[in-house]
Amino acid sequence: MDGVYAALARVPFFGNVRREVIKLERLGGALTNVCYKVTMGGAAYVLRLAGEGTSDYIDRTAEEHNARVAAAAGVNAEVIYFDARDGTMVTRFVEGVSMNAGEGFGLDPGAPVRAARALERVHRLGGVFESRFDVFAAIDDYLGLLREQRTPLPEDYHEVRRKTRAVRRALEASPVPLVPCHNDPWPGNLLDADGRIYLIDWEYSGMNDPMWDLADLSVEAGFGPEQDRTMMEAYYGARPSPDLYSRLEIYKAMGDLHWSLWGFVQHAKGNPAEDFWGYGLERLGRSRARMSSADFSRHVGVVREGGRPRAPKRAYRVDPEKRKLVRTVPESALPPTSSPPSPSPPTTSALP
Repeated sequence: MDGVYAALARVPFFGNVRREVIKLERLGGALTNVCYKVTMGGAAYVLRLAGEGTSDYIDRTAEEHNARVAAAAGVNAEVIYFDARDGTMVTRFVEGVSMNAGEGFGLDPGAPVRAARALERVHRLGGVFESRFDVFAAIDDYLGLLREQRTPLPEDYHEVRRKTRAVRRALEASPVPLVPCHNDPWPGNLLDADGRIYLIDWEYSGMNDPMWDLADLSVEAGFGPEQDRTMMEAYYGARPSPDLYSRLEIYKAMGDLHWSLWGFVQHAKGNPAEDFWGYGLERLGRSRARMSSADFSRHVGVVREGGRPRAPKRAYRVDPEKRKLVRTVPESALPPTSSPPSPSPPTTSALP
């Protein structure tokens, strides 16, 4: 625990506090970072120690800015301290229940509504995030990291990557105004504090198409068609147009592809938190299944041919040069595509 106390000593708020008056409790749920609940007197905080190597794909300066903007708007926990050099952060502890607890969304029919409205508050924030999240740029960056690690990819990846070309052309043909987005709204990042929803972990936040957040929430929470409808109606109002649902579907496929590559990067870096190769294969298999479905080409066509989704009223411009990458626990809608291999999987090919 010496490293934890050393990190606390750097925080002005804790610098002169004796160890014996501080109570530490490690928090679960994180896959790349380590978090502790820090209790001192009657107050509680969260210390986040960033995982080794995470700054290779996370812009910590942008994260700090975005997290503070979100906290000022009341959708994130208050940020007490942030060191962008290594990602150490202290926030005020929020007494709430993770929406990933127990059966999560499956037990609460009103949860999709509350989550959608929480995302809408993020998208209507009165400030501009400093980073840009572009899924295609993120994928390219992950591929670069995998090349550096000399990690080959499964053969299925190349088939999926070819199919993304049509997706990219469709989205480029139907742009929407960029808004502040969380970009990683898996249920573990949503805290229900007596009906008020907080979003935590703003590592992947940035300006983006708001539909990404809705699609990622749907995939990570395991929504079915009825929950998708509830979420979409809560966000857009009654009877969202069919082109909005088509945009939702193609972002679901891109979300699975994005997080599959994120998982392969974790595997390549030796992250021991879980079987990230198996995780990546599962997400890749789901992306492939979505893109191979009978309706996917139709959804791509609807988006390409003129579906212009409504965005929240406030929209902002962002410097296109300020983009940084954009993790999450898998939603097991489909079984893994194959058994997890050793660090050098046998059925692979070199990266393009």
